[in-house]
Amino acid sequence: MGWWQVSADTLAGSRFVVSPLAETIAALKVLERGSAAHPGERAWLAAHRPAYRARQAADPVTEQLVRAALGPTWNADFLTPPPDPGAAAASFEEELACIRATPPQVARADLLVSLGSGPLPDILRRDDLPLRTADALEWVWRETVLPYWPRRRRIIEADVVARTAQLGRGGWAAALSDLRPGMRWLGGSRLQINARNYPPRELDGARLMFVPVTPHTGWVSWEALPVGVPEGQARPATGVRPRYAVVYPCSGALAGAGHPSVPEALGALLGPARAAVLVLLGSPKSTTQLVTLTGQGLGSVGRHLRVLRDARLIQGRRAGRSVLYHRTAAGEDLLRAQE
Repeated sequence: MGWWQVSADTLAGSRFVVSPLAETIAALKVLERGSAAHPGERAWLAAHRPAYRARQAADPVTEQLVRAALGPTWNADFLTPPPDPGAAAASFEEELACIRATPPQVARADLLVSLGSGPLPDILRRDDLPLRTADALEWVWRETVLPYWPRRRRIIEADVVARTAQLGRGGWAAALSDLRPGMRWLGGSRLQINARNYPPRELDGARLMFVPVTPHTGWVSWEALPVGVPEGQARPATGVRPRYAVVYPCSGALAGAGHPSVPEALGALLGPARAAVLVLLGSPKSTTQLVTLTGQGLGSVGRHLRVLRDARLIQGRRAGRSVLYHRTAAGEDLLRAQE
């Protein structure tokens, strides 16, 4: 199995990061594989995959480039650069610049790794691979992600709130163990990142980021070490702190967000919108999450929460800068009475 040795200092300095580029790469993966994880993703795929396939068919070089970069088991490193934690709220264009600036020889070497075996196909023996990759990602962003980005960003931010609350309740072991398939805390400062037989990596002194995306996919990535630094060592003698990233799918209830099913009698009693909020609070959620899941405005959700709290059907507790709401015993009894 692949695992990282994560020092206490590295873990203490880790953070959640919103990355438009990671969201776009995740969208590219879904477009390329052509299968959806939930109904919302299926509708998005049906709307955009025909145009994506037409674009790829018209450009055989980029078609093979994307296929090779996504690889059978590993992404080409230049395709998935870790975000810069020091660049708060980096734009898609700022993140994409890193891919455009990749030296051609580095891109070709990364593709050999992602392909896994055999020489590089003749069609990919060229110097414009980073620019073509960036152009393909720019198209995916503009045509398939940007129109939905405000809502997707709210989902991502809501997931961060939920993960932060989970971290406060159960520590890093609880927060990381269900982050993505194959990931769990092993103890002894070891974080299993997947079930593959990869050599361990030492992350002492590194910057570790957790990056949520709304498509049901994920990966790990890190920036290349300076020449002369042994593989698996994360603290170069120069003092540079390499970046590591774990990209993971938002929790299913958020990524597949839709209008909740509200019992008819409960909707008649409380009103459909207020009842929808109560239905969703079987697990703790913030106001931001509820706005995302219900599609209601912030003011409306706030009013519903106030009424439900005054009726003692829900209660809230602070988790960092957010308040998480959940059903009380009376709220649970009310829902069970509708079954």
